Amino acid sequence: MKINSLTIGEVGQGLVDKDFSAKELTQNFIDQIKNKDESIHSYLATNFDIALSAAARVDTLIDNGEKLGKLAGVPAAIKDVIVTKDLTTTASSKILENFIPPYNATVVSKLEEEHAIILGKNNSDEFAMGSSNENSAYEKTVNPVDPTRVPGGSSGGSAAAVAADMAVFSLASDTGGSIRQPAALCGVVGLKPTYGRVSRFGLIAMASSLDQIGPITHNVEDAAIVLESIAGDDIYDDTTVANKPADFTTDLKKDIKGTKVGIVKEYFGEGLDEGSKKAVEDTIKKLEELGCDIEEVNLPHSEYALAVYYIVMPAEVSTNLARFDGIRFGKSRDFFGDEVKKRIILGTFVLSSGYQDKFFAKANLARQLIRDDFDMAFEKVDVLVGPTSPTVAWKIGEKVDDPLKMYLSDIYTVSVNLAGNPAISIPCGIDQDMPVGFQIIGKHFEEAKLLQVAHNLEGALKA
Repeated sequence: MKINSLTIGEVGQGLVDKDFSAKELTQNFIDQIKNKDESIHSYLATNFDIALSAAARVDTLIDNGEKLGKLAGVPAAIKDVIVTKDLTTTASSKILENFIPPYNATVVSKLEEEHAIILGKNNSDEFAMGSSNENSAYEKTVNPVDPTRVPGGSSGGSAAAVAADMAVFSLASDTGGSIRQPAALCGVVGLKPTYGRVSRFGLIAMASSLDQIGPITHNVEDAAIVLESIAGDDIYDDTTVANKPADFTTDLKKDIKGTKVGIVKEYFGEGLDEGSKKAVEDTIKKLEELGCDIEEVNLPHSEYALAVYYIVMPAEVSTNLARFDGIRFGKSRDFFGDEVKKRIILGTFVLSSGYQDKFFAKANLARQLIRDDFDMAFEKVDVLVGPTSPTVAWKIGEKVDDPLKMYLSDIYTVSVNLAGNPAISIPCGIDQDMPVGFQIIGKHFEEAKLLQVAHNLEGALKA
């Protein structure tokens, strides 16, 4: 048994069967981190003593016959933009160096209520701004599949931790693809829920109308289990929606014959590597074999998505990061990194007098057209599919001097955030010896259907 490669379900069964204790499992992951992370750099802070104490409590509860949730005893990690009580949270920025929050993010509290074991905090691009994890003020996380390549961003540390078996799952944030893109580049599963499905309370805000917390996992079932645990209304976040208790696992294994799948025509044009394109097209054939009805659909305004995103997002960045003035929060603004400064300046410009109507207002009008495209497409199909990233993971340093090339790596993901839809990336093949990601996009608050399609497809790809 490869204890570090176990899924959430396998961990639960192993604890029940006494194959190992929660404390033994946690120690195994701690050893893995100590042995491997010196070269991967996926963790910025660790929580080992508290993690072992929490694991011992789980063992006691099991011995006492307590009925526990699915995440009890499961080692997890948290992206460093999600606050954790009494554990350093820096947003991978020097401006918050040594900041120890006095409270937990809602999602962290929910994990602790289920007795998940928090191992530590994952590295990311500073304030979640980046597509390669090269913008962290502390470390440059590398891709566990090939250490000469980036893990993607901004949640590269979270994806790398899961891919390198240094956590069973990680919680991360997705503003323009920051869960799905690094999951694709590292060969794991990344889920961005519908905007409002999961509380953002305790997430250090980048762009409040775009940010969403979600899981990075080894498989689709694990993503569904974690989403069940963290989803729901929250009095501390007015954007959360009061839905009935989430159930994302019951229908996972139901077949998807007759499901209407839309291939997004605009996602297969110039810029998509041939190897990645072939892997995605072969995966679409698997959906046909599963009995899905395939048709091509158009998202005609998707060509404007990247431009809209890089107006709306910096505008919200400049507003959200105004609090980090060295008086109320953090050190002097001199401690911001170059990418953060760039986005603050751009955002301040597009919101300035004489330019707000010219740029920001027009971008929001275009954003509505992008949303309308998705709504019209979903009148005809149940899910949309296409590549997650136009390329596999690139070499470290390859794009740092070309911001446009870097921003284009999110070209297939940003429109989903602009529209607020849920989406998932699953591994679908190999190109240049690196993983390729396949993106499935769902209707608002229909994660159950999205996960059902992804789970069936994942099984077909592994068969």
